[in-house]
Amino acid sequence: MSNPAKSIRIGTMVSGNKGDAATRIGEIAGMGFESFEPFFWQTTKGQDLAELGKRCLDAIGDRDITISTLGMFGNPLEETAIDLETLEGWKHCIDNAHHFGATCVAGFTGRIRGKPLTDSLPRYKQIWSELAKRAADKGVKIAFENCAMDGNWATGDWNIAHNPDAWELMFNETPDDNIGLEWEPCHQMVYLIDPLPQIRKWAHKFFHVHGKDATIRWEVIKEHGIFGKEKFVFMRTPGFGDSNWTDIISELRLAGWSGSIDIEGWHDPVYRDALEMTGQVHGLNYLKTCRGGDFVVDP
Repeated sequence: MSNPAKSIRIGTMVSGNKGDAATRIGEIAGMGFESFEPFFWQTTKGQDLAELGKRCLDAIGDRDITISTLGMFGNPLEETAIDLETLEGWKHCIDNAHHFGATCVAGFTGRIRGKPLTDSLPRYKQIWSELAKRAADKGVKIAFENCAMDGNWATGDWNIAHNPDAWELMFNETPDDNIGLEWEPCHQMVYLIDPLPQIRKWAHKFFHVHGKDATIRWEVIKEHGIFGKEKFVFMRTPGFGDSNWTDIISELRLAGWSGSIDIEGWHDPVYRDALEMTGQVHGLNYLKTCRGGDFVVDP
């Protein structure tokens, strides 16, 4: 993309678990997406990722679309059968990222289930120090999504990278330059954290950004609190939530950040299922407007 205003691309995530990631890319590549993040939940199911990468790139064809990041989500710190598949999936994604043209693999850190967050740090250091070296040898970055997956500091099942205090601990354990974050404002808003100051402090560790927003229902909080029966926050597709993405992208640019913002849209309580792509395309166009650069300049 020669337009410098488009140094930040707007794209979407595409599931790879059913073996049809390339087909899905081919179906929606003409809708205006500028990047894709193929992702896997817990296992790659033995797929030949080199061959899948080729098919994904073939589906893109000569369009100006990139795949900067692969997703591998699960718990690679535990040792049940499916957790070990997740760990192997990370290795396969790291080893085969170049077949997609990707330079980053993203997902959860994993977690020792049901224990305080700090109890996971020794296992975290063991696993991720090894994976960081494996990735560095292949020119690949590792990015942890800042998603709690319903966990907190005291307990959880999937991820410790959901809180800035945890980031400090993690990066002390693994000071590798190629370990960072797959950041999105939604997961901070769920904690009632303002995402904008966070960008100013942490953008140097943002290797990938997810396009997901949140609507905080302050009237519910005032009446029921955040631990009552009423849901106090909704995850939203960008353009339907509370965030001003013009400000978010401006802060990212001020920090010198460039890369892809890939929409994670199926969580939206309204624009999901049959309305999923209606919401996604709205989010795509909204984020492009916030980014700027979608104009023609006469030579």
